[in-house]
Amino acid sequence: MSISAAIKTYLPFMRRYARALTGSQDSGDTYVSAVIETLIADPKSLPDIEDKRVALYRMLSTIWSSAYVGPDDLAGSKTWEKTAALRLANLPPTARQAFLLVAVEGFSRAEVSLILEVDDAQLDSLIETATADIADQVATDVLIIEDEPMIAMEIEQLVEALGHRVSGVTRTHAEAIKGFNANPPGLVLADIRLADGSSGIDAVNEIFATTDTPPPVIFITAYPEMLLTGERPEPTFLVTKPFSPDMVKALISQALFFGSQEARAS
Repeated sequence: MSISAAIKTYLPFMRRYARALTGSQDSGDTYVSAVIETLIADPKSLPDIEDKRVALYRMLSTIWSSAYVGPDDLAGSKTWEKTAALRLANLPPTARQAFLLVAVEGFSRAEVSLILEVDDAQLDSLIETATADIADQVATDVLIIEDEPMIAMEIEQLVEALGHRVSGVTRTHAEAIKGFNANPPGLVLADIRLADGSSGIDAVNEIFATTDTPPPVIFITAYPEMLLTGERPEPTFLVTKPFSPDMVKALISQALFFGSQEARAS
């Protein structure tokens, strides 16, 4: 792919990333424009990486890091955007980039290492820092819907390790609805197949139907194909069993940071 074709293809995503980094559309576009102007002046300035998307993001990340002096103008057009921007501004700059590259832009860990020019251990530290800082900012009550006791216990430990509170551990559709109504949580972690043969999807759908401000939901399941129906609640975050504890921790932070924020904003 040529440089011009790569810019045309990835420009909207680069603008999204830059806006999230800076908290401002105008400020983010300034950094993206700097990338384009630099490439026009010297096409050879693009990092020598085969994947042009990775190369462009490394260039953008480098320019932002070199110019970053503090929080930018947090001028999101909606309340939830301003809230997200303020939360991001509280993250250390490189940890902020690592979090956004993984959680928003969908890069693999290997690609993020290339973009940020860090090794595996450094990347682990950055993601751990971002996850812990975000958890501190968005600590909430969590409802667990899981019929396997050992898995429920493991999830409960992961949730509490991040500084959240478990509002209840439920095993059936009826228990899930009762638990939600008794203490409405800020996050739901739900299995799909429950102890009484009922569906966690149905329980979540009922929860969504009874509240104007539904919390984000993470489905943790051995049956991901059951979500591919076009009828699942949105936004949906999915973890497949057997799961990695680190993946669940990261996804909890991602879901609380970005999930259903517009719906929950006042």
